[in-house]
Amino acid sequence: MTSYDDAMRTIIQLPDDQLDGLAALCRREGISRAEAVRRAVAEYTRARLRQNEDTAFGLWRRRRVDGVRYQQRLRREW
Repeated sequence: MTSYDDAMRTIIQLPDDQLDGLAALCRREGISRAEAVRRAVAEYTRARLRQNEDTAFGLWRRRRVDGVRYQQRLRREW
């Protein structure tokens, strides 16, 4: 069980259709509205952070520079 002693409260506004869907989900899962929102935010942030990591992967693949040599050259400047 997670402790929320140092958690921050926030107020959000949701349209009625989202509130209805959230209420149905909470009933089905047997969880509070706050827990459902926490889970949704956690899932959203994980997905977005992973998406950013995927964007950076292979960023240098089209460069005609050997990565190790480039790194060594930069370190010689230190």
